[in-house]
Amino acid sequence: MPGEPQLRDPVDRGLALVQLFCTPEAFGRLRSVRPDEVPQPARQLLDHRSHMTVTMERHHGTQPRLRIVGRAFDEAPTGDGAAWYAREILLESPTGRVLQHGIVRIDLSSVDDRTAREIRDGRRPLGRVLIDAGVLREVHDVALLEIVPGPHLAGLLGASPGPSAAVYGRVADILLNGRPAVELLEIVAPTE
Repeated sequence: MPGEPQLRDPVDRGLALVQLFCTPEAFGRLRSVRPDEVPQPARQLLDHRSHMTVTMERHHGTQPRLRIVGRAFDEAPTGDGAAWYAREILLESPTGRVLQHGIVRIDLSSVDDRTAREIRDGRRPLGRVLIDAGVLREVHDVALLEIVPGPHLAGLLGASPGPSAAVYGRVADILLNGRPAVELLEIVAPTE
């Protein structure tokens, strides 16, 4: 992101987002993996350069509901004019089944005021808000992760903590209108 050193290691990128909301120990252990190490359907859901919102809508045949677990908003001047907002979320099916966990950090100064308000309101997933607002988006620097859930993540996903409950996710960045503006950690919930 502008004004910050880039953390290109996928694990470091993921942990930087995790630490906005909890300790790495509570969240779980992250490990960078190759696409061929990720089982289906997680690989199909994660190994692409599209918005996860669209991918999840297509895969589940419905628009997921957004549940915000935590928020952080930094109104302090950063010297680069950014207005950083972060949130930890769950995407859920209409029946309340968790489909995805995510942490996003976005520079709200990269979108118009109406879009920024809608993002902060938290009624719809970020991807759907950006798409409907017509914001030019480019997903890049996608890297896949295996996550052994700690108590925090396991509790959110309804899974057991520990190695037998490993889940898969990705880190990615998004350019908005050509500007680096979004950092993501997205984790697919375990399937039945």
